[in-house]
Amino acid sequence: MTTESPRWFTSSYSSNGGNCVEVAVNLVASRGIVPVRDSKCVDGPVVDVPVSAFTAFVAGVQAGKLGAI
Repeated sequence: MTTESPRWFTSSYSSNGGNCVEVAVNLVASRGIVPVRDSKCVDGPVVDVPVSAFTAFVAGVQAGKLGAI
């Protein structure tokens, strides 16, 4: 059995001085999750988000349904 490592990336829209999250979508097919972490703390905790929840989150952001911060 091989263990696939996350390939982290930050959105091209994240040019705000480092206050970003990183995701590793390469694990969607093999594990059914989208790992998410703080880009400033790469050795810190990782949240494994189920694909369905991450998809719903992205759709909400794109539709403007999450409100302004």
